[in-house]
Amino acid sequence: MRSAGAIAGVARGVVLGWALGGACAWAQPPAAAGDPYAQPRRALLAELRRQARDGAGEARIDPAALELLARVPRHAYVPAAQRAHAYANRPLAIGYGQTISQPYIVALMTSLAQPKPGQKILEVGTGSGYQAAVLAESGARVYTIEIVAPLAAQARQRLRRYRNVETRMGDGYYGWQEAAPFDAIVVTAAASSIPPPLLAQLKPGGRMVIPVGSSFHAQTLMRVSKDAAGRVRTRQVLPVRFVPLTGGR
Repeated sequence: MRSAGAIAGVARGVVLGWALGGACAWAQPPAAAGDPYAQPRRALLAELRRQARDGAGEARIDPAALELLARVPRHAYVPAAQRAHAYANRPLAIGYGQTISQPYIVALMTSLAQPKPGQKILEVGTGSGYQAAVLAESGARVYTIEIVAPLAAQARQRLRRYRNVETRMGDGYYGWQEAAPFDAIVVTAAASSIPPPLLAQLKPGGRMVIPVGSSFHAQTLMRVSKDAAGRVRTRQVLPVRFVPLTGGR
């Protein structure tokens, strides 16, 4: 598995963008009088609410997901060099060839996962920890895996405030067998096909959100569901570009 991040920029439902590489220096958000991020945060949430109204079908954002995003300071999950752009509706480089996903994509994937208090959710690709924090705000128990060791260590520190989040450095292709089954699985890197170990760890009645397709070419965000009898159904949501899922070899 390769770490999290939708390489995305939405224009009428089409997700565009590109990966940004290189390690980035992390620093604590500056302490300032008032909140210097208040206005850009409000502007981002207003933009996401407009997109939520414009969405249709599986691509529609649940207002409850926006409430979760509103509770998580995105600037605390980006490198210092990117903090001025923290509330732009686009992905940002977090180093090691990875990104923090576009807020629209985070909101959409959260909507599709439908996190609820008391559920168990697996995230494959912790990245900076932003998506895990958003899921944790729902009251669900979040298990998140990152294969890039420095990012895993940084995210572990950043997510310490959440008692309902467990982190691990490892290959997310194989899931987290000891904690399975999961009510929802969120995969933040593109797989060539749906990993069988993740399907096996999805609880009957559960949901998986995963981008599927070749690296940096045709990819589709998929919503995968498993019914009480174990039958699996998939639905295409919209075109996307994510960094590739690595591991599973």
